[in-house]
Amino acid sequence: MPLSEALERAQEAGLDLVEVAPQAKPPVCRLIDFGKFMYTKSKRERQARKAQVKTEVKEIQLRPKTGEHDINFKLRDARKWLLRGAKVKVRVRFRGRERYIPEVGREKLQEVAERLSDVAIVERKPAFEGRTMIMILAPIKSKTQ
Repeated sequence: MPLSEALERAQEAGLDLVEVAPQAKPPVCRLIDFGKFMYTKSKRERQARKAQVKTEVKEIQLRPKTGEHDINFKLRDARKWLLRGAKVKVRVRFRGRERYIPEVGREKLQEVAERLSDVAIVERKPAFEGRTMIMILAPIKSKTQ
């Protein structure tokens, strides 16, 4: 129908003429109460944000010279976080000349991945970011609580 007739009908009904699909041929418009429409739309968006699941990312930090006992201690926490459903970022920090032997850090990260393989999978393989090497572990879906 012509625009003038649609506007006239909207005014008679006390509603707003809102263009719903401008790409359609011809464009599609509706007669609605625009204030109520915006209120219900924002309410739906709020509900969607509430239902959204946020993944928590915890972090453990190691060094190339970190001892076995310290690694065991940190892996115990990492295992607990993974079982709760959080992701774990494992960071190996290099200082000074340690940067020139990244194999040591990569070995540490591989060891961590192997020891946590029963509860986690490697989501992001070890990679350098500045002076640190980072690996991200994600929980296995069937093991989480």
